[in-house]
Amino acid sequence: MPLPKGYIDSDALDKIAELLGDIKQSSYAAMDIQPSHKVFDLGCGPGTDTIPLASLVGREGLVVGVDYDADMLVHAQQRAEQAGVATWVRHEQADAMALPFADNYFDSARSERVFQHLPEPTQALSELVRVTKPQGWVVIIDPDWGSFSIDSEDTDIERRIARYAASPALNNGYSGRTLNRLFKQQGLTDIRVQTFPVTVTSNAFLRLSIQADRNEQAMLEAGLLSPEELQQWRSSQAQADAEGVYFAAVNIILCVGRKP
Repeated sequence: MPLPKGYIDSDALDKIAELLGDIKQSSYAAMDIQPSHKVFDLGCGPGTDTIPLASLVGREGLVVGVDYDADMLVHAQQRAEQAGVATWVRHEQADAMALPFADNYFDSARSERVFQHLPEPTQALSELVRVTKPQGWVVIIDPDWGSFSIDSEDTDIERRIARYAASPALNNGYSGRTLNRLFKQQGLTDIRVQTFPVTVTSNAFLRLSIQADRNEQAMLEAGLLSPEELQQWRSSQAQADAEGVYFAAVNIILCVGRKP
């Protein structure tokens, strides 16, 4: 199965997860999880969220995480076993566009930083809603890469790089701003939207997070950036990092809705 645009490995996902701890906790709270609930995590990766969710549902509950990447699922199941929760946590390979679960199966469902990669987000949300029980909560966290900015005196190069990071580097890079509309179109009720500004003060961490090497190479090949501009950009960003003044920011949107 081909990897989607913007794919990164499990080590990078772990580093990003550390930055987003408060947002994750907000998503768990929004799911209104009770002991014995069955909960779902779409795009579970290496089990970053399924393990803490397991402690919320308890041994009488069930956590199911799905991902398209078999290697991620191996990591996830190993972590579940190490955490002692493997008897009530499952990790399965599945397609977000056609989930292999019955209608109204889960008490609540979440997805984090997945919709930015999906070319058909409406279908994916429809599937999340379908597998959630009536009165259950659907929770999605996704960035709005249109809000992405990097402090630089060369705003022309910065804008080109930031725009590319949103599109075409990602299939759905403006996802965060669309969630409120998608939830309403899907017929969800009691919709709540919250914006979390996320800041980064490490050039190396940001480059890892947005796959800067890959993006910049693609921009060079497309004629969107000259070799001289790229050298200038990388040099100035490294200098800002060395001087302790590096800064970048992006908004991440948490959208919550109840299935009627």
